[in-house]
Amino acid sequence: MELTSSLKQLGQRYRFPEDWLQARPYLFSAAKVQLPAKTQAEISAVIEAIESVIKLPAYQEEVLSWAPDIARFDPGISGVFFGYDFHLSPEGIKLIEINSNAGSAALAALLNMAQAKEQPLLTQQHEHWETNFAEMFLNEWRTKRGDQALSCVAIVDENPTEQYLYPDFLLFQFALQQQGIKTVIVDPKELSLKCGQLYHHETLISLVYNRLTDFSLGEPAHQALKEAYLLDAIVLTPHPRSHACYADKRNLTVLSNTTLLRSWGVSESQLALLTHSIPRVYNVDPSHAEELWEMRKQLFFKPVAGYGGKGAYRGAKMSRRVFNDILQANYVAQTFIPASEQTVNVAGEAQTFKLDVRCYVYESKPIGMIARLYQGQVTNMRTPGGGFAVVEFEVP
Repeated sequence: MELTSSLKQLGQRYRFPEDWLQARPYLFSAAKVQLPAKTQAEISAVIEAIESVIKLPAYQEEVLSWAPDIARFDPGISGVFFGYDFHLSPEGIKLIEINSNAGSAALAALLNMAQAKEQPLLTQQHEHWETNFAEMFLNEWRTKRGDQALSCVAIVDENPTEQYLYPDFLLFQFALQQQGIKTVIVDPKELSLKCGQLYHHETLISLVYNRLTDFSLGEPAHQALKEAYLLDAIVLTPHPRSHACYADKRNLTVLSNTTLLRSWGVSESQLALLTHSIPRVYNVDPSHAEELWEMRKQLFFKPVAGYGGKGAYRGAKMSRRVFNDILQANYVAQTFIPASEQTVNVAGEAQTFKLDVRCYVYESKPIGMIARLYQGQVTNMRTPGGGFAVVEFEVP
């Protein structure tokens, strides 16, 4: 009840709808995830190694070979911000995926405030999150536009008020408005291109915080946004190229390929770190169907264009019919790393939850961390006792 009370008070501060928490009763968990101090350093080291590989021209040439054409347009900015998702195994951390429009970073800061802890945010004190997060967007803007004033930001997603993470949008809106930047939360269908400029009704949009899962902006409803981006009429962040370089699931076939990375000159120390921390990932190619079928019990199958666990299959539970369907689709197969578990007291009863850890990263540096507690196969934030949870590192 103490956490609920604190969250309600913070919701009032940030002008949330009155029913925001009631409509999302399992968004946050009162449980805390305690990790060894060395895990924090391990996560930072893995991220540093991955980021150094992503900067290699050979890596970018490789991953852009399967990316949509729009990804070849380089807007010259990093993109805010990435989420590195890890499972915790007895052998150490294991990278499961990277996300380019990693939702919930502001909600992570909110939860840390509600829990009155400073440690989990790796490079910031949580009470300064508003200024620090706004500064990321201002940095994206200045990189592109120099000293030109940032007039209006649009936070864009389909049916934004209906999104489960809508409070995350409200937090970013508040942070930007605290810096004197007009900020609107809009559906892409509300945007239009006029005389080569992007508008929300009669308001000129300068920067778009892109929360769409249409990573290549290929859907008809996103045409105005796509044209404005390619005309360089807006600063779009994150953008299609950042998704192509970081978050396309096929990229893990490269990042887990020791032979290929060594041929590009990646150091042996970094290779050892990446090999240990990134489970091997394979393209699901019909020409290797029998080999993949024999390996299936050790694999987890994911659609290349999927998100949120949609269309994913545990190989050990897969029928031959489903496997044959997957062969005709666009999938990768990742060496299966089971999520670690934590016992949580729910209404006086001990229950077991799976957990993963998400580290938020901007310009190669960790900026925050949160755990997600869940039951079942996916992190749906709809299980009593589960949800986002504060991470605490043990003092060495």
